[in-house]
Amino acid sequence: MRSELFEVEGVAVTQPIASIWDQVWKFKARPDDVLIATYAKAGTTWTQEIVDMVQHNGDTEKCKRETTYKRHPFLEWFIAEPPSMRYSVLWGSWYDHVKGWWKAKDKHRILYLFYEDMKENPKREIQKIAKFLEKDLSQEVLNKIAHNTSFEVMKENPMANYTKDFQGIMDHSVSPFMRKGTVADWKNYFTVAQNEKFDEDYKKKMSDTSLVFRAEL
Repeated sequence: MRSELFEVEGVAVTQPIASIWDQVWKFKARPDDVLIATYAKAGTTWTQEIVDMVQHNGDTEKCKRETTYKRHPFLEWFIAEPPSMRYSVLWGSWYDHVKGWWKAKDKHRILYLFYEDMKENPKREIQKIAKFLEKDLSQEVLNKIAHNTSFEVMKENPMANYTKDFQGIMDHSVSPFMRKGTVADWKNYFTVAQNEKFDEDYKKKMSDTSLVFRAEL
């Protein structure tokens, strides 16, 4: 069932977020706060789990103290069409999201990660995250984190796979929250015509940025 949407600051958000927006607006970040900003289904849970394990030096028991959802509170933004429309466009523009953070990294302390890089060499990217968090990991701890944050392990971890907190909300028998964890799965869904149309739109909307993505490994 789709959540009811409310407009806040010109952006449509879900009721739970709208109800606490005053608190969100007044929030004051501390110098050591870490913000994980991702587009939907782009490695959010994976990054959250890596960050938690780095902060706890690979201690798997500490990282099972609560579900990812509770260990890393987050806000989801929604962009909605006018009420007369039959459906809403969720999460807003992917282009605006990725380009906005790419530009912001030149002025702020931001570590920009790519899903494809994380799949290609998890240890290297975990090291980047650790360095950003000013943590010095031993090779043993690095190996432990890489293993426990692998897709195969996380998919079986009830503290990370969203089977524990979301009974009755997510039907994992229809589609598990953690599906395949692969790169280039679009090839199994896009027709040639759809891919050509996407490439045309991508080229047009990414023409004003130096940001480059890989669509396959």
